[in-house]
Amino acid sequence: MSTTERIYSCLVTRSPEAEARLPEQVRRDVPANGLRLVGANTLQSSGDQIVNASTVLPWLFAALGVPPALTGLLKPIRESLSMLPQAFLTPLVLRTRRRKRVFALGALVQAGSVAAMAATAALGTGLAAGVLILAALAVFSLGRCLCSISSKDVQGRVVPPGERGQITGLATTASGLVAITLGLGIRGLGGGSLDAGALAGLLTVGAALWVAVAGVSLTLREPAEDPEEGGKEAVDDGGDDGPLARRSWALLREDRDFRHFVTVRSLLLVSSLSPPFIVMLALDAGTDALAGLGGFVIASGVASLVGGRLFGRFADRSSRLLMAVTAAIASAVIVVVVVLAALPAFRGGSGAGGVLLVSAYFLLTLAHTGVRVGRKTYLMDMASGDTRTVYTAVSNTAMGVILLVVGAVSAALAAASATWALLLLAALGAAGVVAGLRLPEVSRG
Repeated sequence: MSTTERIYSCLVTRSPEAEARLPEQVRRDVPANGLRLVGANTLQSSGDQIVNASTVLPWLFAALGVPPALTGLLKPIRESLSMLPQAFLTPLVLRTRRRKRVFALGALVQAGSVAAMAATAALGTGLAAGVLILAALAVFSLGRCLCSISSKDVQGRVVPPGERGQITGLATTASGLVAITLGLGIRGLGGGSLDAGALAGLLTVGAALWVAVAGVSLTLREPAEDPEEGGKEAVDDGGDDGPLARRSWALLREDRDFRHFVTVRSLLLVSSLSPPFIVMLALDAGTDALAGLGGFVIASGVASLVGGRLFGRFADRSSRLLMAVTAAIASAVIVVVVVLAALPAFRGGSGAGGVLLVSAYFLLTLAHTGVRVGRKTYLMDMASGDTRTVYTAVSNTAMGVILLVVGAVSAALAAASATWALLLLAALGAAGVVAGLRLPEVSRG
């Protein structure tokens, strides 16, 4: 047994039956490819912590004197533009035999975009700097589109069922360690008072991370075709006349299992959209425990560190159950916080109140880690070949639209009170638990 195989076998509980179904060459490359995937995904997740539209970029806008109205566009641009175009980019991806090249291209686009943000942070100020950074973020999100479409296909080609969730979980754990280190460093450098120059340097590091992502992904030994047997029948792109785009949307009408998955994923936005409203409750209550940039990054890192390994193994046993359980946790945490915050004796600025709100933020972030690992693993296991690619693109494009709608409704409710927005998200999460338990089982662990 080689050193690479020994390391992989120590980190991952392997599935001999699933590996035995792979062609000999693909089976031999599983350990090396698995470790490379962990490395590439770790680098990408670490870069995401640096170019975070909820924490780092708002701090940068404040340091540059960007008008507050532009700050509100950061999260919608980052999330929606990384999802909405995916169904339209799918024909390009399907015509590329080696999907790792698409992944590397997306990483390089992100690297160039972050480098542009760093240059703007170092040289610009005010409205002009804000507009340039938003434009770079839009390009960044399009690069993420390419990575999102291709990454699950690459992982599905080189790692067998029963091990995919663990790969995602290991990368999440490793990125959590990086995030904790980053958060501690930010707090040591000044926390929420970092100047634009320091943040420009941080973004430069982020650009270098995405260059490394591209380099590592190109070393993957990817077969030209998906070796997995079974799964859904592949979708033909139909050539240059674009019938795939029409067929993609028809999937939501014709494929019951896929439509069910997209519905469940939509209801699980509870863990994604609720943490900022917990922060609003904390700040409105007079506590600043979550106000520092380093504190946000550390909390996210600890959640990834704790959840990555645990949820990766859980996902390989039953990814649908993982989604349901973590959504239930998120909804329960929200209800508890809302009820306690409504008590006359509750004081958010007290020590106990601060601990409650910080703990709620951490638990919601932890639950979101489980939801993400679960839905990624479920999508990889429910289909194979080009169908997996199409499923990824169509579900993400649909989620881009749904995210805008749910985000707008919850933001409107939050204008009156963050509590109403949280209750809406908790209700959606509860519905997601019921719908998630009715998903067909696709895990083989």
